[in-house]
Amino acid sequence: MTPGASVYARPAALAGRHFSTVIVGAGVNGAGVFRDLSLQGVDCLIVDKADIAAGASSAPSRMIHGGLRYLESGAFSLVAEATRERNLLLRNAAHLVRPLETVVPLSSRFGGLVGSVLRFAGFSASPGARGLCVVGLGLRLYDRLGRRQRVMPEHRIARVPAADGALFGAAVRWTATYYDAWIRHPEWLVLELIHDGHRDQPASAAANYCSVTACQGRSVTLRDELTGESVRVTADTVVNATGAWLDRSASALQGAGSRVMGTKGSHLILDHPALRDALRGRMAYFEASDGRVCIVYPFLDRVLVGSTDIPVDDPDQAATEPAEVDYLLDVLREVFPRLDFGPGDVVYTYVGVRPLAQSGADKPGQISRDHAVAIDPPNGAREVPLVCLVGGKWTTFRSLAQAAADAVLRQLGRPRARSTESLAIGGGADMPADAPARERFVDGIAQASGLGRARVAELVNRYGSRAQALAARFAAEGDAPLRHAPDHSAAEVRFLCRETAVQHLADLVIRRTLLAIRGRVTAALAAELAAIAAAELGWSAARREQELQACIDTLRDRHRVQFSASIPSPITL
Repeated sequence: MTPGASVYARPAALAGRHFSTVIVGAGVNGAGVFRDLSLQGVDCLIVDKADIAAGASSAPSRMIHGGLRYLESGAFSLVAEATRERNLLLRNAAHLVRPLETVVPLSSRFGGLVGSVLRFAGFSASPGARGLCVVGLGLRLYDRLGRRQRVMPEHRIARVPAADGALFGAAVRWTATYYDAWIRHPEWLVLELIHDGHRDQPASAAANYCSVTACQGRSVTLRDELTGESVRVTADTVVNATGAWLDRSASALQGAGSRVMGTKGSHLILDHPALRDALRGRMAYFEASDGRVCIVYPFLDRVLVGSTDIPVDDPDQAATEPAEVDYLLDVLREVFPRLDFGPGDVVYTYVGVRPLAQSGADKPGQISRDHAVAIDPPNGAREVPLVCLVGGKWTTFRSLAQAAADAVLRQLGRPRARSTESLAIGGGADMPADAPARERFVDGIAQASGLGRARVAELVNRYGSRAQALAARFAAEGDAPLRHAPDHSAAEVRFLCRETAVQHLADLVIRRTLLAIRGRVTAALAAELAAIAAAELGWSAARREQELQACIDTLRDRHRVQFSASIPSPITL
């Protein structure tokens, strides 16, 4: 982010303003619409009842992928779209999205063939464990669908090497290898989309912890979830981008309901060096004995395991249940029989609710991951059109946002001026194209800023090309490392608090940094971060202690983080 007028505002500062579009829901889809419309010169307001990207957008598998398994149900257009969007993200957000080599262990030659044929023909059938023929055919088609703007090598199938035989067990006879991608910090990309939108249209604004309670005439009522204050703005169009909350939001927005259903996906983060080393930088993509597809891959210095697929009625109450943890650990024992796994390996859990279109499918895995844009015309109470984003997946957020933005532009009677297809996101702009150029880029920043090379390399990993300006800013403030997380600095934390709309300590710990998901948050680190945030945001001592306790409780209760020490209070920096 750069100095200047902030995109973020509290509702009180928005009272009485008019916006061409009000977007409800600041996840990746809503942020994508915000950026797209702002690029066209449309003044937008985006709001969310919680933090930016606090819902499903902060809880994906962190894969950017085409959806190999969707081929079996004949969803060719979805897979073609998703592989294309994957390739675009590898180019447009190269600071956060990286290629991911993926290995599929195979134990039989013809396994799952009959079931796959039946599913492809539209019948409900369990395919069984898929074998060499089914997977090989699927990967050939996957390569073909992803051929446009190809940035990935083609798949290969080989007899299982000795190292993989030791990893997967004696039953595995072949491995299929192909490439998808992963995203380091999805929440940060959402923030960058909002920042880019404000850069392109300074009249656009954003407010987190701001809910919409009514839409009457052309007036939209906003409630500040921090103060309880309500204000009104006016709009020409409204966009409902609330994902799994779409139908719940429809009542306040005077729109139609019964469009979405939710399934939750729980993930585990493991501290398991033996598994991480054995994976050798690759993702293992496999079927459990019950037919559910699971993934395991190295995530920074940890291992990410996912995921479950369980229908839920209330997305606000979704949580990772102990039975889900046990299930995923059992799957790991099944697939990696020579390694030991236990609850003590789990350092973090998280859950997101997928916003899927209403379906009568027998199993959650059979529900389409496709998306659509629906328009509720003005009615007796609401005088503005309501554009609704239905379904979708993380990888295809840009194409869904484009379709929604086009629908809004039609309602406004305005033409599209530019496409987002080739537009870099945030720190992805001007990123070096290859490893040697990246090394020179890091060296140049280190020399200009005076910061150590390792520190600069980490800033480039986090912020891409924007590390150049940030390194200079942090160096000017001394860039003193945190006591309990020395790869971060107090200057960096102050920047995050100051310019990314941090309202609660949990926003900083869980979404603005990767400290929580990496299992690195101790009571001492939480207290250190609380002290810096309190000084930067003007919290009283009582507010600081309240935020610290609330953050600890959230990490313990919702993410299964274990704290071995009492919370130090107060802390002196």
